[in-house]
Amino acid sequence: MNFHISFKVAILLLFSIKLSSFIYAVEESSPFALNSNGKHLFILSGQSNMQGHRPEEAFTPSIKAALGNDKVIIVQDAMGGQPIKRWWKSWKTINGKISKSNGDLYERLMLKVRKFIKGEKINSITFIWMQGERDANMGLGQVYEDSLNGLYTQLSNDLGRKDINYVIGRLSDFDLKNSRYPHWSMIRKAQVKVAESNPRFSWVNTDDLNDGINRKGKKIKNDLHYSAKGYKILGKRFAMKALKLIKRGTNN
Repeated sequence: MNFHISFKVAILLLFSIKLSSFIYAVEESSPFALNSNGKHLFILSGQSNMQGHRPEEAFTPSIKAALGNDKVIIVQDAMGGQPIKRWWKSWKTINGKISKSNGDLYERLMLKVRKFIKGEKINSITFIWMQGERDANMGLGQVYEDSLNGLYTQLSNDLGRKDINYVIGRLSDFDLKNSRYPHWSMIRKAQVKVAESNPRFSWVNTDDLNDGINRKGKKIKNDLHYSAKGYKILGKRFAMKALKLIKRGTNN
């Protein structure tokens, strides 16, 4: 009798060990398995086309579907018509002139970020940037590459992380001839150059998002801003690029 019970216990123990090993293997195979107790932070900022982006339409559902409802923190803060100097504190003109308004919108953004992450364990951080129209209009393209890199370094230092993912929304095909915004093409090239300079960086194409019907019901063609459908697609693309970078980071 005792032998029979001991044999059953041994079988159950062996089964438990195998089941535990299987569960562990499944968890380890997940692209987001590392540091699974923490949350994934997404910071979205920029000017009008980020302001027009509504995370709840596509970005947030896509992110939560992949990572879990209780595993993400999403913070978006944007203001239309603003140059990148409103975010990067060390911004300078090509002649080295510093503006007094440097970094004020960055501080506004970070107040929100710090509020949301207080007391939280952060697994990964992804910074999503959609901006550049104003700098193209003002002819500030020559310092835009340095500005993108400087903004990233500033955020990394402030959050104490060197592993932040960076997704850059490239300017659309609105003014490829540079007739209205003299540095439009220059800004586009700078965005791609920075995005392709680091395995933690990526960029999103927006060339097909500015045709159709905008949120006011007006038909647009090759517009500065995106259509209602375009903003939803933008959110999905942001999410896709962000998740890909997170997966790549957990596999390193």
